[in-house]
Amino acid sequence: MKLSEMRELLARENIQLTKSMGQNFLHDAHQLQRIVDAAELTRRDKVLEIGPGLGPLTELLLEKAGEVLAIELDARLVDFLQKSFGLESQAAPDGESLAKPANETEESEGGVLGLLHEDALGFLKREQRDWRDWKLVANLPYSVASPILVELSQGERSPERLVATLQLEVAKRLMAKADDEDYGILTLLVQIDFEPRGWFKIPSSCFFPEPGVDSACVCLIRRSEPLLNAEQKKIFIRLVKLAFSQRRKMMLKLLKQHWPIERLIAAFTALNISPQERAEKLSLEQFVELTKLVA
Repeated sequence: MKLSEMRELLARENIQLTKSMGQNFLHDAHQLQRIVDAAELTRRDKVLEIGPGLGPLTELLLEKAGEVLAIELDARLVDFLQKSFGLESQAAPDGESLAKPANETEESEGGVLGLLHEDALGFLKREQRDWRDWKLVANLPYSVASPILVELSQGERSPERLVATLQLEVAKRLMAKADDEDYGILTLLVQIDFEPRGWFKIPSSCFFPEPGVDSACVCLIRRSEPLLNAEQKKIFIRLVKLAFSQRRKMMLKLLKQHWPIERLIAAFTALNISPQERAEKLSLEQFVELTKLVA
C-alpha cells in the first residue's frame, strides 16, 4: 500500500488517526516484505497480528500463512477491515469474524483471516490461549509493545516466533547483552524464553504519520529447551526485578531483602560473582544459575 493510497483511504473512510492508540501505519512495501520474510512463513503457520490498521501487512501474511488472527482496538478500522476482507457476514462461535479474504476463492491458496475487535493486551491476559503453534508478526502500538511481548513470551504457551516492529529503544533492550547500556529487566524477561535472532531499523519516513522516534523490527525464536522450570521461573522474575530495582546499587544488597545473606554469599562465591557487582554486569546465564542456587 503506497502512502498516497493510505492517505486516500483514510480520507475516504473519514478516519483520523490518534496518538493515544499509537497509530503510526507502516506503508513502505519493502519494509513490510522484510517483516514477512523474517517470519519465515509457510502454509502450516498460524499468525497473530496485533494492530493491523488498514491491513497492508495482513494481506502479505495471508499470502504466506494458513491462518491469520488480527486483533484491532479501533472500531473504525475493524469496520474497514471487515469490508476490505469480506468478513461481514461470517462469525465464529467465539466472536471472531472468519472468512477467506474477499479476493480469494475456496480453491485458491490464500490463508484464512480472523478479526477480533479487542484490546490486545487485555485479551492476551484474559484468554490465556495456547500460542505454541503460532507466530506473532505485527507492527505493535508503541505504548503497549513491551507489556504485550512480555505477556506473550512467558509461560509454556508462548508463540514459536516473535517478529515485531516497535520503538528502536525497545528493540535495543530486547536484543541487548550484559553490560550493554540497554540491558535490563525487559531483556531478561523475554530472553529467558526467547533467543534474539536479529533486527533491522525502519526509517520514520516509512510510517504515516511519521513517528517522533526511530523504529525497528526484531525477531526472537522460542528456545527449544527451557532454561528453568516453572517454579524456578517465578523466582527468576522476582530476582531480576529486584536486582534492577536500583541500578546504581550493588545487587547483593538489594537481593538480601528477600533471601538470607548467607545463601546469597554462597551462591555468589560458587558462581565467581563479586559481592560488589551490579545487575547489569551479569549475563542471562549467570542469572539463571543464580536462580537455581537461591531457589
